[in-house]
Amino acid sequence: MAKKRIAIISTGGTIEKTYDELSGVLANGVSVLDVMLASLELRGVDVLRVQLMNKDSLEMTVADHTLIAETADNMARATDGVVIVHGTDRLATTGDRIVELVGTPATPVVLTGAMRPYELRSTDALQNLTEALCAVQLVAPGVYVAMHNQVLRFPGVVKDRQLGTFVKA
Repeated sequence: MAKKRIAIISTGGTIEKTYDELSGVLANGVSVLDVMLASLELRGVDVLRVQLMNKDSLEMTVADHTLIAETADNMARATDGVVIVHGTDRLATTGDRIVELVGTPATPVVLTGAMRPYELRSTDALQNLTEALCAVQLVAPGVYVAMHNQVLRFPGVVKDRQLGTFVKA
């Protein structure tokens, strides 16, 4: 059985924040995605890493959302699926931008992130990445968010700040 080729586009966000001991803050400095991937059993999957940017999503511009959408479209044409690791504050903006620019991509595109950085002891990062890697292999072509034990299809996905997760509007 042939391995599935999954592209993982890294854009930064809370999931990839690390502690900067000099400034005493969590920041998007170095990507921890490779460390996360190394801890997973990825038999049957070839991962193609695309390090696009490393930003807090609150700092993303319209041009950044467009670049992510165009990159996702290109990767969807070249692979069996795409996972986008993204900050949760503007994740829905990117999901909507992909739908707006691309419509239905050639293969599934699944966005994910975390409410708490991977580096913290109590984090949702690894669970969400694992769910996204599973979802991208199971869902039909489209644009989705996979987090907190659910998969939601765009458009109409929003972040519920009170619940700390994504919901359908």
